[in-house]
Amino acid sequence: MGRLKGQMAIVVGASSGMGRATALAFVAEGARVVVASRRQGELDALVAEIKRAGGDAIALAIDVAKRPDLDAVVQTAVERFGRVDVLVNCAGVNTRDRQLALLDQAGWDRIIGINLTGAFNCTQAVLPRMREQKNGLIIHVSSISGLWGDFSGAAYQASKHGMVGLANATMMEERRNGIRVTVIYPGLCDTPILNNRVVPPTQEQRDLMMKPEDIAQACVFAASLPPRTYVSDLVLMPGALQCNGCPTP
Repeated sequence: MGRLKGQMAIVVGASSGMGRATALAFVAEGARVVVASRRQGELDALVAEIKRAGGDAIALAIDVAKRPDLDAVVQTAVERFGRVDVLVNCAGVNTRDRQLALLDQAGWDRIIGINLTGAFNCTQAVLPRMREQKNGLIIHVSSISGLWGDFSGAAYQASKHGMVGLANATMMEERRNGIRVTVIYPGLCDTPILNNRVVPPTQEQRDLMMKPEDIAQACVFAASLPPRTYVSDLVLMPGALQCNGCPTP
């Protein structure tokens, strides 16, 4: 393999789900990684797994809603590996009390703070280094909820739509600096965030969903393209459960 040999990637939200799978997929393709999330124990276990497989990784516990934490991640990556080629932002949360009749200010602030302000913090932290390099790729893992309405809740949908606007603006402003921005829109994927649904999916439904490894491979694909090419938007759907215009189970 080795499609990402020599590249250095930061994966935010790497303690579980899509982020964890993406870190493993990048290492399998030859990249070195810094993995970051709130949960140090899970990150340490991930790094140990990567090193057993012969890869190179560093773990940092952060709060993505706090800009200094992201600055520290980029600084550590540069000090250890000398550059930052890719940043993959997989951080995201939702709440069980997601309906407008139940959503309070604290719930709104938490979701916007992690999902949208976190994406902004990731972008702002990595841009100076990528500008200096005249090269870099930012991948935001959004959601199909960022494209059309569903029952994921107002705060979650607003955060994911906002992420798309952030990505578009970043690409328009930074493309002359060699920086590319990709947004991936996963449909139903079997990750822990689904446990926060008002009615969690059944095992039968989970069996038909995409797996985190599917989204990880989409990230690898976007990162493996030459600098002259970028993926603007990539929609991934579990065919047996979702399609454009199909009701969501």
